[in-house]
Amino acid sequence: MASIDLQLAHYYSTLDDGRIADAVSLLHEDVQYAIVLPNGVVRGSHRKDMQAYLESRPPVQRKHHLLRSARDGDAEFVYGAVTDDGNVTGRFTAVAHVDGAGMIDAYQVTFDLELVVVPMEENA
Repeated sequence: MASIDLQLAHYYSTLDDGRIADAVSLLHEDVQYAIVLPNGVVRGSHRKDMQAYLESRPPVQRKHHLLRSARDGDAEFVYGAVTDDGNVTGRFTAVAHVDGAGMIDAYQVTFDLELVVVPMEENA
């Protein structure tokens, strides 16, 4: 289980609580992002665009299970599994740049339906 205190971890836990506005408040207003999904890439350059994307997703009980995490200076990395309504839907890898004020100003995440790099524990 990932245990490092990261802005990315805080972002995902806030999203998992259903608090989208609070989660995107952790992003710089002009955040650059790329969300690489099996059906295409979502790109943006503003916090309000990220919020609109997140609010457009289907209503499910989504949870990000962080299995590995690391920080190197101003860059944060996480790997984990995603569950929707309790069922594993895939794995993700995310990297973020955190500015001097603690805001995520660049974010890239990939999501894959099949590849398992690190297995999820039964009780995660």
